[in-house]
Amino acid sequence: MLESYFKITSQGSSVRRDILAGIATFLAAMYIIVVNPTIMNAAGIPFASALTATVLVSFFGSLMMGLYARNPILVAPGMGINALFTYTMVVGAGIPWQTALGCIFWAGILFAVLAVLNVRRYIIDAIPAQLRYAISCGIGLFITVIGLVNAGFLVSNPATVVGLGEMTPTLVTFLIGLAITAVLVARNMPGALIIGIVATTLMATAIGRFWGDASAFSPTGSATLVNFNGIFALPDFSAVGQLDLIGALNIAYWPFIFVVLFTTFFDALSTFMGVCQAGKLLDRNGEPRNIRQSMMVDAMSAVISGPLGTSPANAYVESAAGISQGGRSGLVAVTAALLFLPFLFLSPLLSLVPSIATAPALIMVGVFMLDPIRHINWYEFDDAIPAFIAMILIPLTYSITHGVVFGFLAFVVVKAGVGKRHEIHPTMWILAALSLLLLFQE
Repeated sequence: MLESYFKITSQGSSVRRDILAGIATFLAAMYIIVVNPTIMNAAGIPFASALTATVLVSFFGSLMMGLYARNPILVAPGMGINALFTYTMVVGAGIPWQTALGCIFWAGILFAVLAVLNVRRYIIDAIPAQLRYAISCGIGLFITVIGLVNAGFLVSNPATVVGLGEMTPTLVTFLIGLAITAVLVARNMPGALIIGIVATTLMATAIGRFWGDASAFSPTGSATLVNFNGIFALPDFSAVGQLDLIGALNIAYWPFIFVVLFTTFFDALSTFMGVCQAGKLLDRNGEPRNIRQSMMVDAMSAVISGPLGTSPANAYVESAAGISQGGRSGLVAVTAALLFLPFLFLSPLLSLVPSIATAPALIMVGVFMLDPIRHINWYEFDDAIPAFIAMILIPLTYSITHGVVFGFLAFVVVKAGVGKRHEIHPTMWILAALSLLLLFQE
């Protein structure tokens, strides 16, 4: 039955190989089960509820990717977009998390419309590749900064804006965990990020018990950083359906809806193109296999994310872990989807993980997301300057929106200033005008 539906053998694989590839993909991406709820919790969404949403979105998204698009690609709440949700929209702009979830929903609806109309090629032509690469890198740097701040490595300093944190037992534990995680990643160890999270959590159990005091890091003010609250619990659905659909349509939030749409759309498209190109999963035209169906799955995953209580889901580049081991069919994604389900009932156990344990994973994700920097044309300054501005302002302003806005404006101004107006797509003029409106609105 599996062979008949997925056509595994004709794609050069086997049922056993695709199942093992699905396990490898899951191990490479399962860190999101802990990391995403931690980031959502900073926005005010309860950890257990965010964990339930993360697991459900990852399950349904990956299952649809396997059964409908029949591609070996995992879908889960995206890194970068969750930082946009928490630190730019909720913490930075002061948007209630319920309204921010409404923005996520409407962005997902627009994404679905774009996917149905199959306008990906027009969108690709509108936004220059140099800016797309730069924004991806900027988000990677932003995620790294978030990890360093969560660990207490970077702290505010009135004299220098930022500075190095005090070398406390908590920070020392983080640095050891970061070293372990970096070595495992460098050795291409399967599941390196989750192993690093577990190792750092185990080391952190000593803080407040045998040495140090974690009250500055503990949400409850406890001297101990890791506190056992049980293993099993029923799923927490308290955030399900809490999105504010009407409030999200306020004109003041339209720029955020656009940025969410922009980020999710291009993240999905670039992931499909990169993973499928590397795995030679291409159709007769040289495009990613079943790209239209895959984009529809990504869009629908984004649509259900808001109602379930989390930031948008999208395709994961970690899918390359399974593809590199021979996974070729949608059975890979189905296998990964099923592996998420048991974690619905493990929220007390996973709540043991402190922020210093997920920080090394965030930093490694930042490393992974910097890959596109090599595609930026640094020798042509009319390309390099807008790219650099977008990339550097995302972490420095602690806002993906501001980086995107100033990147668009810089591109239009520089290209027009050097007499290359023909390189500015008409849509970019509209985006630049919207960017100006956003800045003056603030």
